[in-house]
Amino acid sequence: MLKSPSMEKTIAVLPFVNMSANEEMEYFSDGITEEIINALAGISQLKVTSRTSSFFFKNKNITIGQIARELNVATILEGSVRLAAKTIRITAQLIHAEEDFHFWSESWDRKLENIFEIQDEISLLIADKLREQYGHFEIQDHLVEKKTDNLHAYEYFLKARFHFNKWNPEDANKAIELYEKAIAFDSKHTDAYVGLADAYSFFAVTELMPKEEAWQKSWEYMDKAFALNPDNAGVHYLLANYSFFYDANFHQALKHVLKSVELKPNYPEAQQFISLLYLISGETAKAKEHLDVAHSIDPLSQETLFYRAYYQYRTENFSEALSLFDEALKNNPQNIPAYIVRSYCLLKLGRYNETISFLENMPNEIVVHDERLGILNLAYILKKDAVNPEEYFDQLFEAAQNPKSFQAHSYLYLAYANLKETDKAFNLLKKTIKLKSSVLLLNYTDPLANSLKDDPRFVEYKNRLYKYHQVEVNSAKEKTPLLDAATVEIYCNKLTQFVAEEQPFLIPNLSLRLLADQVEIHPNKLSWLLNERIGKNFNEFINFYRIEYFKELALDPKNNHISLIGLAYESGFNSKTVFNTYFKKETGMTPKEFLSRMHK
Repeated sequence: MLKSPSMEKTIAVLPFVNMSANEEMEYFSDGITEEIINALAGISQLKVTSRTSSFFFKNKNITIGQIARELNVATILEGSVRLAAKTIRITAQLIHAEEDFHFWSESWDRKLENIFEIQDEISLLIADKLREQYGHFEIQDHLVEKKTDNLHAYEYFLKARFHFNKWNPEDANKAIELYEKAIAFDSKHTDAYVGLADAYSFFAVTELMPKEEAWQKSWEYMDKAFALNPDNAGVHYLLANYSFFYDANFHQALKHVLKSVELKPNYPEAQQFISLLYLISGETAKAKEHLDVAHSIDPLSQETLFYRAYYQYRTENFSEALSLFDEALKNNPQNIPAYIVRSYCLLKLGRYNETISFLENMPNEIVVHDERLGILNLAYILKKDAVNPEEYFDQLFEAAQNPKSFQAHSYLYLAYANLKETDKAFNLLKKTIKLKSSVLLLNYTDPLANSLKDDPRFVEYKNRLYKYHQVEVNSAKEKTPLLDAATVEIYCNKLTQFVAEEQPFLIPNLSLRLLADQVEIHPNKLSWLLNERIGKNFNEFINFYRIEYFKELALDPKNNHISLIGLAYESGFNSKTVFNTYFKKETGMTPKEFLSRMHK
């Protein structure tokens, strides 16, 4: 039987169903789901679908197979949470999507005070079962760390995150209030500080608060979170945002976001941000690599869709970009960045009148004045209008006299580029580069500035804006085998002898960890031995012996009175579906076909 390919080491965790009597406890079932997603995402060799895409299917009547196809995963985890007084009941089951069978299920009844231990136990069991089913990856001793000793702090944190995930100003403000309550109960709750920093950065980027005030508050909470845990991936992601959007420091932004994905490879927002940084600095191959990772983790995210469209625009596939931006705006007509860059696409395609009409119909509530002014100015310049360019250009030039009008500076630079006034473009850069404008960082290498790219000064300023030392993710070096050749030989002999003599495969609930304990080897090493040297994952290895045992029983006339499924259970199988599936894979026949052939 062939070894399961590594692409099958993929899982989506669907939102656990709230089975509590109180509907308001949904924040808790959502929170448990997210904690399990985050725990599994810490396993670098396992691809875990992000919260955004998994939660897309919440309360929707869609088959497991269809969900798996849309998310491109081999396995689905679903479950439920019931909270009553101070006790919690959690159920979970793993489903092999392609063949639509449950290969593991479990339930837990615990005291609520042990919530972190429960999450760790569940996450470790899920990881173990995935490894048994699909192949080797290493699992730490613990996947969930205890984040607070105060249950009230944790409950307020879950409520805050529940509101913040709705991504609107009202709920973001409610989240801030709840995160502050969490900190009041536990002043060392790192994740609550990260949540506050994230909420204020949301207000800063959307300019729903004065930017300076929002960024300073965000920085204050980032600083506190970093002091408590400098290895928190979320903190480094937010520091990357702060470095780019507030400090306009490309090097620091790249340094922090690379650290973020080093700590948490399954972090789509961080992978997208790395893609953006590489894209604007001209490293398109690296940008594509990280964007593909983000898309594989979060295929249904509207943010990922925007970044895919932006990548196409930056690599000058303008028609493809336009199509993706249309999809983004269909899904969210309030998507400001999609409006802006879609306009750029129209300009690059020479559809100037359409650009003007599109901007004039842009919803007023999302209009950024200098942004629309700048794009209209470019449209009239490119269509060589004899009247309007001067009118719009004068307005843009006047707006750009304000040191804080970063959009106006950027569009004036692009206007000079398209007017072929190269010296004026670079003289403007010389003045504005000191103002630390993130808009300039974004637009300096934009396709709308192509006319400047052959000038030697372009490379000079590009090096200044995007300078960075070669900072890369600390990718895992070629790992030395977990066991040397001599030890492999010893353990292979020990394992096969133990299985032949003790027949552990007859235990229906035999696990890799249990077998590892019996053979006296670490589970990670046993997993590696089975997959890398014997060539089978745990389930394939054990079920091979079960099937061979079943054949002996089935061919023995003394057992003619026992049904085939009865013999399967006698052989260690605990599921009819699993038995039939593995028997067909191993022999190419159904059990009945096998017996018919043997009795001919």
